[in-house]
Amino acid sequence: MRFITAVSAAALLAGCATVPSAQAAPTGPSLAPLPSSITSELPRNARPSHYAIEVVPDAENLTFTGTVVIDLAVFEPSKTITLNSVGLTVSGATIVPQAGGKAIALQVSYDEAKETAIFTAPEAIGAGDYRMTVAYSGPIGRKPSGFFALDYPDKKTGESKRALGTQFEIPDAREFAPMFDEPSYKATFDVSAVVPADQMALSNMPVTSETDLGDGTKRVVFATTPKMSSYLLFFGVGDFERLAQTVDGTSVGIVSPTGSGETARYALDEAVEVLPYYNDYFGVKYPLPKLDNIGMPGSSQQFGAMENWGAIFTFEDNLLVDPRTTSPDKLKYIHTALAHEMAHQWFGDLVTMAWWDDLWLNEGFASWMESKATAKFRPDWNTQVGKINSREAAMGADAMRTTHPIVLTSETASEADEQFDSIAYSKGETILTMFEDFVGEDTWRNGIRGYMKAHAYGNTTTDDLWRAVEQAGAKGLVDIAKGYTLQSGVPLVTASVTCANGRTSLTFKQGQFSRDQQAEVAAKPNHWLVPMTIIAADGSKHPLVLDGTTTIDLPGCGAVNVNGGQLSYFRTLYSHDMLMQLTAALPSMAPRDQLGLVRDNLALAAASYQDYDPALDMLLAVPGNANPMVVETSVSQWSSLYDVLNDEGRKATLAKLVHDTYSPRLAALGFDSRPGESLSDASLRAELIGDLGKMGDPAVVAEARRRFALLAKDRTALDGELKGTWLSIVARNATAEDWEFLRRYALASTDSVERKLLVPYIGAPKDDALAMKALELALSKDVQPDEGLRILTRVAANHADMAYEFALAHKAQIDPMLDDSSRSGFYPRLGASSDDPAMLEKVKALRDSYPANERVSVNRTIAGMENRFATYPRIREQLGAWLASR
Repeated sequence: MRFITAVSAAALLAGCATVPSAQAAPTGPSLAPLPSSITSELPRNARPSHYAIEVVPDAENLTFTGTVVIDLAVFEPSKTITLNSVGLTVSGATIVPQAGGKAIALQVSYDEAKETAIFTAPEAIGAGDYRMTVAYSGPIGRKPSGFFALDYPDKKTGESKRALGTQFEIPDAREFAPMFDEPSYKATFDVSAVVPADQMALSNMPVTSETDLGDGTKRVVFATTPKMSSYLLFFGVGDFERLAQTVDGTSVGIVSPTGSGETARYALDEAVEVLPYYNDYFGVKYPLPKLDNIGMPGSSQQFGAMENWGAIFTFEDNLLVDPRTTSPDKLKYIHTALAHEMAHQWFGDLVTMAWWDDLWLNEGFASWMESKATAKFRPDWNTQVGKINSREAAMGADAMRTTHPIVLTSETASEADEQFDSIAYSKGETILTMFEDFVGEDTWRNGIRGYMKAHAYGNTTTDDLWRAVEQAGAKGLVDIAKGYTLQSGVPLVTASVTCANGRTSLTFKQGQFSRDQQAEVAAKPNHWLVPMTIIAADGSKHPLVLDGTTTIDLPGCGAVNVNGGQLSYFRTLYSHDMLMQLTAALPSMAPRDQLGLVRDNLALAAASYQDYDPALDMLLAVPGNANPMVVETSVSQWSSLYDVLNDEGRKATLAKLVHDTYSPRLAALGFDSRPGESLSDASLRAELIGDLGKMGDPAVVAEARRRFALLAKDRTALDGELKGTWLSIVARNATAEDWEFLRRYALASTDSVERKLLVPYIGAPKDDALAMKALELALSKDVQPDEGLRILTRVAANHADMAYEFALAHKAQIDPMLDDSSRSGFYPRLGASSDDPAMLEKVKALRDSYPANERVSVNRTIAGMENRFATYPRIREQLGAWLASR
């Protein structure tokens, strides 16, 4: 391990002199320059191989000092070395040939716009290997990016405590130390820190030594990391405990605030189960000696967890299981989030995209792998059925004019920050599922294994992946894959049939589906090679790659499912007769086909490709005893339609239909969990209670109020997996007395995980006066900043205009509460659900006040609002007519 102790600026510069021309020449550089084919915002005259970073945090005063020693290669005579740096003040810098020689003092200047520090030597230094040392200081932030502090109440005493952590994606490692902060500048890292002696320090690698410094502090040294990108570096310190188990030679740990106890057990058990599976699937064993998942308090508008290599960061409510508050859906989320971040240890950490253009290689694959792992270990959760909803999220975004290709060219890291969206995650996952189905599971896995082995510790592009899968034996994938990754949009397959002599003639025509540009894409659609699996009336399967228009012949007559298994990424516009046949056959279909057909046809109706009647008929045809995930999603679709209606009579009619359709299933499940029931049933119970309660179902509302009343005598009366569900029903229709009790109840909690559940309900009431009181509370000292933002967001769900105007009026107070990268999108989202067209103009005016590079998120919000104002009148009319006809 290479390590250098932090030094003062004076010591750093001691012995430095102006460089004489006779300075000993270094040997030639040991590294090659960054290839010109890889995007970089930095000059290409140098490249790092190793960093040694020591930091001394002052948590109380929110500052720190640091020293970084960088081993680097210089490729051409240069007077300057440019490093990324944001908010750091350099107090001294030197550079010296690694082969030996006098240290050269460097002058520093800053380019704030480019987020760089430029280190200048008196004369050009020659090509070769050097060691550069920089002493610096910087702030510790209060928002979860860069190097930051999180305040939280002690789980037992309620005493305020402070933990420190880092989050460097993207691109914030430059707030921790001056460095080459781009993904292709991989290097090894030594990290050390001087921290309070009674606290736990954490980084990517295990601790190799701790030295008591005799002044209440200790110096902690960590082992050297493998070669990795800077955004994966992690450092944290606080009052933590670690629950751990060794599996496959790796120490797997869950780190959480002291007092968390057994709430970390579930996550540990899941991680221990998943790691050997990933070791086998990827064909490359996890290479670090430890794998921690570090649960910290707080929240972010941008992320819930981060895949730092060997030191995953997760906000604790997404990691710890508390039987008092953890809902079935949260339990699922904890597992999938954990599996997602663990998958990143290979996709993203071991093998990293060369530039942010290929971010989807990280996020799409981690999303795909989380589903694969969850389906393997928890088949009763119906994960693959539920992933239809992920597909719909992708298509919903991909069918708007604000979409973008999966592989999106970005020249700067700030541009790339906008790519963390449903296109990278959900569309990426969905097309990977399609590709695996197309080439075959074994061929696909062998391709992934080859990709991992060929590019371990390196950087790749999307083309590297296609080459690896081709080398594993895949045929015909590349042209299909390029169509789905290099262009945006959703293919639309129009299907019609004729039947004669016991045979079906099926005709396909390809186009493009759009929610807000129907005429434009109809006139000039994109073109794809669309993999399809057609299920004929007799159940036989017929693979096809659709290229334009074609007609095929199938055995039998009857219902034909064009996207059998719902594994491909396209929408299907069936002829009326085909749709009627599919609706009649729906009860006998596989759950994934049931859900996929329902969601597909509702989306087509919403976008005016067909009337709502057949889509609503199909939704109503879902059997009451269907797969729990199918029923859960179906009732949520009715709930969404209920929210669209603005006529109380029609809302009441729809509420009665939902009651008549689903209350028998709820009665069978009961209001309380039962020993041995599946998590899918528990999740369905929560969905049914929540949606029926929202629609005012008398029995559900009465039960919610009965249970809420018990809290006056027993704070734990609602503890359990449905705590949030029951509270949401009461909070939505709260009286002034209810609200005051709920406020006191939530704020009395000293547990940060429980508070994250309870505090937002303060903003849930439909009553205007209570909503305003909640907004005022959100900016008070009674809540943490992240809690205040959650209240604001919850108020906006029912009072968009009020929340928007309040937030803009208090922008000076709210801005510091927001992550820098999410600030421009936060305010428009508050007004997004407004029914007043004037709000659209207000949001546009706000958008126009932003710099061009901060408008991407706002433009998405505006496009969604425009689409809603354009489509809701028609939806209300057709839904109302359908309800009246029943």
